[in-house]
Amino acid sequence: MAGFIYKISPRGAWAQAEAAGRFDGAPVDLADGFIHFSTANQVRETAARHFSGQADLVLAAIRVEALDPLALRWEPSRGGALFPHLYAPLPMSAVAFVRDLPLGPDGTHQFGEIA
Repeated sequence: MAGFIYKISPRGAWAQAEAAGRFDGAPVDLADGFIHFSTANQVRETAARHFSGQADLVLAAIRVEALDPLALRWEPSRGGALFPHLYAPLPMSAVAFVRDLPLGPDGTHQFGEIA
């Protein structure tokens, strides 16, 4: 469905995942049994809803084609929109880039250009 999906993460948790070579998920992911991702059209609202005012975050872009197609499911969530959920650990080899997700002067996250 998309070339890239996105994960917002606290910098420290992402650094641990990079050291381990895989991301097993944030506490909410572990509780739900899958890793939550967003598309480019969804990620800004995800940040506003779930990370409002949080600093020291990173945005990771994940190559969809690098994921196990049996483990990646597009499931209805917010307002019935399909969101990508990964039912497996995220291998770091699938990550296209990671960059800072700073807060702007108005307190919202500054994404810049995303695909």
